[in-house]
Parts: sequence; structure tokens; C-alpha cells
Amino acid sequence: MAQSNAPVKKKEKKRGRIATWFRELRSELKKISWPTVKKVMKQLGVVLAVVAFFLIAIFAFDSLFAWLLGLLV
Repeated sequence: MAQSNAPVKKKEKKRGRIATWFRELRSELKKISWPTVKKVMKQLGVVLAVVAFFLIAIFAFDSLFAWLLGLLV
């Protein structure tokens, strides 16, 4: 009988640890200084502009090298 009680206590301890972990997680998430929607949109615009710039630059270099390779072959 003593062996059957041990797993039950272990499960109860595990549930308590999980509940504590979620409580602490919620507490930590409340401490975060979340950005405003305006700031997020501004940063998103910057990221998209940089990605578009590099997309065009890589496409231009690729086209240039393909044209130069076509001249050689």
C-alpha cells in the first residue's frame, strides 16, 4: 500500500509545480513593457523596406552576372 501512495503524492507535487510555473509566467509577462501598435507598425515598415531593398539588389546582381555569363558562353 505504501508504494501506491507515493505516485499520487508525486503527481500532486507535479501539478503544484506546473501551476506555480504558470503563475510565475503570468507575473513575468505583466512586467514586460509591450510596444505600442504605432511603434510596431513603424518597425515593420522599416523591416519591409530593408527586405525590399536587398531583394532588388540581389535580383539586379543576379541578372547582371547572368548577362555577363551569357556573353562569355
